[in-house]
Amino acid sequence: MAGGVSVLVAGAGPAGLMVAAELALAGVEVEVVDARSERWPHPRGFTLSARSLEILDRRGILDRFLAEGPVVQYGMFLPGVFLDLSTMDTDHPYTLGIAQNRVEELLEEWLAELGVRVRWDSELLDFRQDEDGVDVLVGGERRRVRYLVGCDGSRSTVRKRAGIGFPGVDATSHGLIADVEADFEALRTGEVFVLPRPGYVRIVLDEPEPRRGPVELAYVQELLDRKLGRVVPLENPRWLSRFSDAARQAETYVCDRVVLAGDAAHVHPPAGAVGVNVALADAVNLGWKLAATVQDRAPAGLLRTYHDERHPVGAQVLRTTRAQSLLGRDDLAPVREMVADLGVGKQLAELVTGVGTRYDPRIPGDHPWLGRLAPNVEVGGRTVAELLHPGKPVLADVPAVGKVLIRPDGHVAWVDDEATLTAALETWTGP
Repeated sequence: MAGGVSVLVAGAGPAGLMVAAELALAGVEVEVVDARSERWPHPRGFTLSARSLEILDRRGILDRFLAEGPVVQYGMFLPGVFLDLSTMDTDHPYTLGIAQNRVEELLEEWLAELGVRVRWDSELLDFRQDEDGVDVLVGGERRRVRYLVGCDGSRSTVRKRAGIGFPGVDATSHGLIADVEADFEALRTGEVFVLPRPGYVRIVLDEPEPRRGPVELAYVQELLDRKLGRVVPLENPRWLSRFSDAARQAETYVCDRVVLAGDAAHVHPPAGAVGVNVALADAVNLGWKLAATVQDRAPAGLLRTYHDERHPVGAQVLRTTRAQSLLGRDDLAPVREMVADLGVGKQLAELVTGVGTRYDPRIPGDHPWLGRLAPNVEVGGRTVAELLHPGKPVLADVPAVGKVLIRPDGHVAWVDDEATLTAALETWTGP
């Protein structure tokens, strides 16, 4: 490993890349390692939500993502039930269609621009932490770092070695993903979902009796034929895999000098394709807090607020995706039809996309901005997003609102009350 590394990030997925970029932006020496020899070529998802687009905008890299795919102002909540994203309070009231592996490639490019490169073929094998740091074993090399961030997926070595519990519910339903070539139009039923992609289609279908071992194309074909009542030939499989509706969450996201983010901290049903979006939100909440902690400029307890803020959000994601998974069952079609008739509004859209996320500002106040992402208004000829590009806190005088303290992640920590400004600064930025 390179010398002088303060933070080691295990895992080069969305969470690991984003948190490393946040650390590098703050001047922290960070390294990212991954056990894989190269990036996984098969996209697990194809959607960036409005909250992710807001995050990327506030780091000045949104345009490179928007150039990759179409945007739509609706999102599927349940088969046949869609969210109207145009109702949300955001300057990005849409989702972006982009493959997860392309998201990762763009994040890795940005990270390289910040001076950090991923070390592939470098597996974190073990570590031991004490009150001053963490001794890590990566491949055959031993090294000491100040903090270790586990972004190494649902089977996280970091989480297991740290002894962090991972309670939750076991799978009650199972499904298959098949990226194949087929003469298929878009299709959504309770048991089969087909998403056309350039050159192939992604088929997602229930697996009534889950099997062990690799998924075979003939098996997928048999199940699909049975569910459709007709034969649609499947050819040239690119990726065949299984998934379930199991839902688990780490008991703590912060264990002394070990921190978790992304799938290492929570797993949930794939409903809504929110995984990459939750991972990015974890990383941006964590990055500036960990940077301040490493650089010995953090207020007492700042790093712990990462758990306090993101753990409840993760728990809500588990609840929402489990509900979506259950309501997607074929025998609950009448319930879905009733929901469609009633309509789903702004509150649900903001919940599912993360736009409605509000953190406890820890400072008294009742302004509607407190704890929420600051709107991207213009301040002195620049937008809030532009002011946040360096990843530092912003104290600005906003027209019609007054003075506002904005955290590096874009959330409002204080609004125009001189009596509490000192407390707000000491809570979030230090004395």
